[in-house]
Amino acid sequence: MTAEPSRRCGYVAIVGRPNVGKSTLLNHLLGQKISITSRKPQTTRHQITGIKTGAGHQIVFVDTPGLHRDAGRAINRYMNRAASSAIRDVDAVVLVVDRTSWTEEDSAVLQQVERAGRPVILAVNKVDLLADKEVLLPHLGELEHRGRFAAILPVSALRNHNVAALEDEIVRLLPESEYFFPEDQLTDRSQRFLAAEIVREKIMRQLGEELPYAAAVEIEEFSQEEDILNISALIYVERSGQKKILIGDKGARLRSIGAEARRDMELLFQSRVMLRLWVKVKSGWSDDARALRSLGYEDP
Repeated sequence: MTAEPSRRCGYVAIVGRPNVGKSTLLNHLLGQKISITSRKPQTTRHQITGIKTGAGHQIVFVDTPGLHRDAGRAINRYMNRAASSAIRDVDAVVLVVDRTSWTEEDSAVLQQVERAGRPVILAVNKVDLLADKEVLLPHLGELEHRGRFAAILPVSALRNHNVAALEDEIVRLLPESEYFFPEDQLTDRSQRFLAAEIVREKIMRQLGEELPYAAAVEIEEFSQEEDILNISALIYVERSGQKKILIGDKGARLRSIGAEARRDMELLFQSRVMLRLWVKVKSGWSDDARALRSLGYEDP
């Protein structure tokens, strides 16, 4: 009787300072978009769990908010706690850094990771943007002295360069275990959560300069009616001036955000979507722990 080949399964945190490309990397590792992206730092506010099941292995990725020093507001403290808790509870860590840059924030993140005692893969992201590719090899050599890494890989999450090699390195670090989730499951987040994140992404992308971090989204309705998915989303801002910017001239900006969000939702949910958006002023929500909890910012 032939023994079945052993399976590997484990949790892997993707960490790094803000805006190094963690969410883009997660989406390419999964082969599907579940984590929102924009060019603004701190786009990711929650732990996002993505599940990748391959031949004999299952990786449960945890995409985290960027670890940062500015923890003045309640939402910043929440994001730091979300990222820090992920590091403590995983089997391995992928630390993402930006090209040949190494900052004090990178060092601070590495210190947190090393304290957790988990094996670390260093992913040097955005190498496609290097004007002089010859500087990469000596930089990788320098990084070997920064810490004890299980592997150091140059990658481009956006161009999908070396992402498969990164996955291979991750699998080597997984413990032998049965799978935690069904093989066809992609995330443990609800469809309501994903819908809210899609709306927030479109706001960040269209109004990142005017409203960088002032908006939060709450899904008030999520119901299937025959072949149409009805979604109603309430967008909170902190001041009336921000509400005017978000709505735009005769509602043009809000309609544009809604159209882009609806297209992504229809792809993700495989259904026609009727999306309705409203905007409401909720003063000081980002520095009010109770308001954050009511908007789904639960402590990990």
